Amino acid sequence: MTYSDHSTHYTDVGQFQCFQAVNEKMLNVVEKVSVIMPPSALDTLTRLNINYPMLFKLTNKRSNRQTHCGVLEFIADEDKIYIPYWMMKNLLLDEGDMVQVESVSLEVATFSKFQPQNSEFLDITNPKAVLENCLRNFACLTTGDVIAIKYNQKIYEMCVLETKPGNAVSIIECDMNVEFAAPVGYQEPNHEKKTATEDMMVDPADLMPEPTGFIAFKGSGNRLDGKKKKENTDDPLNQIKPAYQRGIPDYNYTLGTIQFLRNIRPVINDKENENQDEFKPFAGSGSVLKTKAKKK
Repeated sequence: MTYSDHSTHYTDVGQFQCFQAVNEKMLNVVEKVSVIMPPSALDTLTRLNINYPMLFKLTNKRSNRQTHCGVLEFIADEDKIYIPYWMMKNLLLDEGDMVQVESVSLEVATFSKFQPQNSEFLDITNPKAVLENCLRNFACLTTGDVIAIKYNQKIYEMCVLETKPGNAVSIIECDMNVEFAAPVGYQEPNHEKKTATEDMMVDPADLMPEPTGFIAFKGSGNRLDGKKKKENTDDPLNQIKPAYQRGIPDYNYTLGTIQFLRNIRPVINDKENENQDEFKPFAGSGSVLKTKAKKK
């Protein structure tokens, strides 16, 4: 039976029992995101006037859920169909349930929007490139489906929020724009932004080290009337800041070399210190300029 809905044409193929992959050959169903159908379905399709590539609409009549997919091979047992597990979840199917299969012709996709179901997908270096590479294994997309992609031995689930030009589109050899929505449970990090005025209020003199040694005009003063002077050490005006000094360039620098300057104190042996005479104040000898005459 063949019927059409606007620009989409449907051809009834039949009802089959759905199962998951059971051997290594059928495990490609998960990677290629397609179904494996029995040879009788291929005989039915060859007798019908269908469009290629072969795309199918899977419907669970009990829950009125539907999705779309491609076909990998026609090697399944009769009256059985093997589909990916995540596709069974979208259709609310268990193993052995009946699923309606129809051949369908879909429009080529121009736009799609996805929502990661876990914020861990953002940890990937280039999530858009990873998604576009994984979509090569898909034949079509359906709005509302939750697809599963595999990357680095990990499964990521993505919800198809929107597809254009229709709710079901073909993505075989197409030029499609991809967008992302915020992942489920994602929260924007709080970044405290500083204003430009706060960044410019840093005084370069505050970055200089504290002065050591002699400091001019650092002494105390006395009042002429004898009264005590009020001292306010907290006043920033009374605090003397060191003058800001820019770095002195190395005019002997050689291009292509790196110099590591370290302040290394010279090592002095303790034995040499013991041999050296220690300094003693006022221990020198004196002499008289005018000698006294001796008495006879």
